[in-house]
Amino acid sequence: MQQLADRSTTLTPSLTLAIDAKAKKLKADGVDVCGFGAGEPDFDTPQHIKDAAIAALQAGFTKYTPSSGTPELRAAIAAKLKTENGLDYKPSQVIVNCGAKHSCYNAIIATCNPGDEVIIPAPFWLSYPEMVKLAGAIPVIVPTSEANGFKLTPDQFRDAMTPATKLIILNSPGNPTGSVYSADELKALAEVALEEEILMLSDEIYEKITYDGTAFTSLASLGKEIYDLTITVNGFSKAYSMTGWRLGYIAAPEPIAAAIDSIQSHSTSNPTSFAQKGALAGLKGDQSFIGEMVKAFSERRAYMHDRLTKIPGITCVKPMGAFYMLPNISSFGLSSESFCTKLLEQQNVACVPGVAFGSDAHMRLSYASSMENITKGLDRIEAFCASLRA
Repeated sequence: MQQLADRSTTLTPSLTLAIDAKAKKLKADGVDVCGFGAGEPDFDTPQHIKDAAIAALQAGFTKYTPSSGTPELRAAIAAKLKTENGLDYKPSQVIVNCGAKHSCYNAIIATCNPGDEVIIPAPFWLSYPEMVKLAGAIPVIVPTSEANGFKLTPDQFRDAMTPATKLIILNSPGNPTGSVYSADELKALAEVALEEEILMLSDEIYEKITYDGTAFTSLASLGKEIYDLTITVNGFSKAYSMTGWRLGYIAAPEPIAAAIDSIQSHSTSNPTSFAQKGALAGLKGDQSFIGEMVKAFSERRAYMHDRLTKIPGITCVKPMGAFYMLPNISSFGLSSESFCTKLLEQQNVACVPGVAFGSDAHMRLSYASSMENITKGLDRIEAFCASLRA
């Protein structure tokens, strides 16, 4: 008798974790490894956020909250979305989850039936297709082009649609590409979705991390019809360097929000009580930390892009948001997994193979690490590429 459910056997093992495990073993053995795999800011959580959580603990705020989050935090998120994003959500339409990853998963589980198709532009964040599979739905991967900054076009969207299409997932600013869709680009995609009333999941977790004056636009802000089809996902991990706190949120039309609340009530229940107090302090407190962090990311981004594009055989689209770079390494004739494995073995540099994100022509580097690590690591990447061309 098969003991595992079919859904658990369809998942793709994480190459990110596999590379990370090798890198950690080398470090444990005393090897100087330069890691570029980090998907989190290398800054500490701001002190006023930590203080609020500590105060909540000391005050005994350690019990259950409503499964959807505290009313106070939901109201603050609704106010934030209205003030910063032009989105008019009632607190009842906001559900606080255990991280934005959990938000995405809940949204997919709440809306997708077995056999439904979900359109995912590639390169994509590696968990999207796996979440879709867990819902019994079918991921439909649509490759995008470096020529337009890895952005899905309306024609590509339309060509990928079938009568079974239920949802499209958009991530702007994007992981791993750093792509940021303009308001016009989002509106053009939304008009395609409106033709067949396709739901749109807009993952906006990197909204505050953009460069060179690039404007961020929330998809649901582009009109009432679009708003009614959009599930907005955001959270605290990236902007407030709160990755381990596990706090994200969705804002959605009432029926979808209610369904997600019900799902959460029977799975995780509420997000951690005292962490929610920290998140509230993050929303209501000094925001200057974010600008300082983005300034540091911008400097690292400029340096990394300049270095990478000077390496013979590498091309690289300049990211306009998030903190990742996706250099094209296809000219070296290796798969991305082979390239990254050899790079780790020969130069002690840990990068994530692009195949994990749906593009075997690339590898992903995070610049959420020190300039010292970036400089040393790029020196080693340059030496490794030279050895491959020798």
